[in-house]
Amino acid sequence: MTTLDDLVASGGLRSSVSITGLTTYKLGGPARYYLEAEDEAQLVSIGEALEDEPVLVLGRGSNLIVSDDGFPGLVVHLGAGFVRTDLDEHGTVTSGAATSLPALARTCARAGRGGLEFFIGIPGSVGGGVRMNAGCHGSETKDRLESARVIDLRRGEVGDRKPDDLQMTYRHTNLRADEIVISAVFSSELREPAEIEETMREITRWRREHQPGGTFNAGSVFKNPPGDSAGRIIDSLGLKGTRIGGAHVSSKHANFFIADDGVCAQDVYDLVWAVRRRVGIELDIWLQPEVQFAGSFRPSPDEGAR
Repeated sequence: MTTLDDLVASGGLRSSVSITGLTTYKLGGPARYYLEAEDEAQLVSIGEALEDEPVLVLGRGSNLIVSDDGFPGLVVHLGAGFVRTDLDEHGTVTSGAATSLPALARTCARAGRGGLEFFIGIPGSVGGGVRMNAGCHGSETKDRLESARVIDLRRGEVGDRKPDDLQMTYRHTNLRADEIVISAVFSSELREPAEIEETMREITRWRREHQPGGTFNAGSVFKNPPGDSAGRIIDSLGLKGTRIGGAHVSSKHANFFIADDGVCAQDVYDLVWAVRRRVGIELDIWLQPEVQFAGSFRPSPDEGAR
């Protein structure tokens, strides 16, 4: 039976590959195995060699914190072969999973296709947007998603799934770590390009005014609890500027945690749990992380809280 080590020996995979440049935090150790996939066939063929190895699908890395020790299994990154956007005359938009969400929004705007402009404010990929049901400014991916094409890596099976199949809820789907979105189909509506562009400019202005730009961060750290904002809650306790090691809570938006010089992934991890525990103890609101952790971290003293 073919193993991942066999694929490394034959050139089908790489080993001990640094993936820090593929995340917005620019942190973490190497991937034990790494696949830069360019087509569907590569992904389908990997299944028989996976065995029990853990899998991490890495898109634009905008909500991911990789352990300082790296990832102990297979990291899959979709390459240029999965970057595309096609529009038909009926308003249907088909996009490859490695396409950036802002690029998708701009392509649709130029073509006068409205409804997807909120993607301009999400620094992720189409695949990641589907996996996390990404959203902002009152819209979510599920609002426009018609179907997603998904590969089950371990079984080598490919199929299309509707939003109901994916059980899409707030920042959640039922996709497993070893299931990869390779493309998605969205609905859109005819609208004047100038109107769409103005909406996107408003979203961009809002982000520039309210969120920390020019820093290493992973976007929103915690999910918003029903009827409230995680940033407002954290700010209400005066936690802006709270620091552990080289990581601190942004002074501009309290739900953004910034990585400074000399930071390690463990610092960010510990800060997430410390802030969560402080909010939980003082307000009895137990925030749920939106960021994803990959690999092994040293347990935080605050992690065991409810």
